[in-house]
Amino acid sequence: MNANAKPRVLFVYYSYTGQALKIVETMSEVFRDRGCDVTQAAIGFTDRRWAERFTRFPLRHTFLDLFGLILPQFRRATGEISIPAEASEGDYDLICIGSPTWWLTTCMPIRSYLESDASRAVLNGKQFAGFVVCRRYWSTNLNTVKKLGTKNGGNWVDGIHFAYLGGQVRSLASLISYLGRGENRERYMGLRIPPTNLQPVHLEEARTFAKSLADRVSALPATPPVEA
Repeated sequence: MNANAKPRVLFVYYSYTGQALKIVETMSEVFRDRGCDVTQAAIGFTDRRWAERFTRFPLRHTFLDLFGLILPQFRRATGEISIPAEASEGDYDLICIGSPTWWLTTCMPIRSYLESDASRAVLNGKQFAGFVVCRRYWSTNLNTVKKLGTKNGGNWVDGIHFAYLGGQVRSLASLISYLGRGENRERYMGLRIPPTNLQPVHLEEARTFAKSLADRVSALPATPPVEA
């Protein structure tokens, strides 16, 4: 990095309900306050087999829409996506990848990006970090982001996850209720449930994480590109 240039930070993420976007905006504010040039690139999910259900909120057929993705997610399937130009090329000092968890692992749009040539062009020889927004099962998701990004020549820096409130059963009931109604309710099918989605404490954790990355970004060693 040029000593006189602003550090350049790229956020690549997918966000259906806007939760990952909240983390991106929160962390971006920290980086900008530290003098960084921040770019946000939202991955679009365009695959005709699955994408139509995500064109509206709340979901039209909650159970069919959600459970219809179980097998593709278990197969670690990829699909058609739209990739902003900013996430296809550019010389960045740090790339932050935000991935919601879908059925135990990395959501299909982010997996598809990380297995694309565009991802390799951006990550090769660069430092990258990851964050996961989820109900549960964050570790497989984050490890996949780390593995695929490293395979593309990136140098892993750090990762963090933000998990919704409630135990296994109540958090699932709360999320299904929210995705089907578009609002938090106190009960679902007679079960008292906590609010789903990010809470203020999560945003404070995001600020702390961003500060730690910002402190390190100018001192990070360069990574030699991986030969194709």
